[in-house]
Amino acid sequence: MKFLLIQTAFIGDVVLATPLIEKLRKFYPDSEIDFLLRKGNEGLLTGHPHLRQVIILDKKQGKYKNLLSLISTIRKEKYDYVINLQRFFASGLLTAFSGGNHTIGFDKNPLSFLLQKQSSTRYQPPIPAITK
Repeated sequence: MKFLLIQTAFIGDVVLATPLIEKLRKFYPDSEIDFLLRKGNEGLLTGHPHLRQVIILDKKQGKYKNLLSLISTIRKEKYDYVINLQRFFASGLLTAFSGGNHTIGFDKNPLSFLLQKQSSTRYQPPIPAITK
């Protein structure tokens, strides 16, 4: 099983998302987990023992060109689950057009109508749809 977690906000939000990596590893020990975050936060997760790769979104240099390039990169990975942990348009765009078998995010995201599953609270990670 391949997972992509998307958290493109600030450093504290990335830190708050790290328990999800541990939970996924616990329930899916043979899974591949990737994490997409904004440039400048990659040092938090580079070398994390449960992550296969850290993908970086550069929001300052050619944001929209980078978004299109990232969508292409993500689609090639053929993720089973793409989990958007952010309520921003850019992360919704990445999730909605990821090509993932299951796309999950918050209902407050402006593109949530394009996702398969939505969570209604920002304090609960939007993962209730993932079951063994």
